[in-house]
Amino acid sequence: MKLAGFLLLVAGGFIALTSIVVLPSSSARSGFMVAGLAVELVGLILVFRAHMPSKEERG
Repeated sequence: MKLAGFLLLVAGGFIALTSIVVLPSSSARSGFMVAGLAVELVGLILVFRAHMPSKEERG
C-alpha cells in the first residue's frame, strides 16, 4: 500500500506537469491538472492509511 501511494503521488505530479508542457489549450490543461491532482489525492490517502496503526497496535 505504501509503495502504491507513493507511486500515485509521483504519477499525479507527472500528469500535472506534463499537461502544462504538452497541451496547448487551457481547457484541456485544466482538465488534466484536475485529474493529476485527483491522482495525487488518492496517493496521499493511501500513504496516510498505510501509516496509520491498526486497532491491535493501538490497544
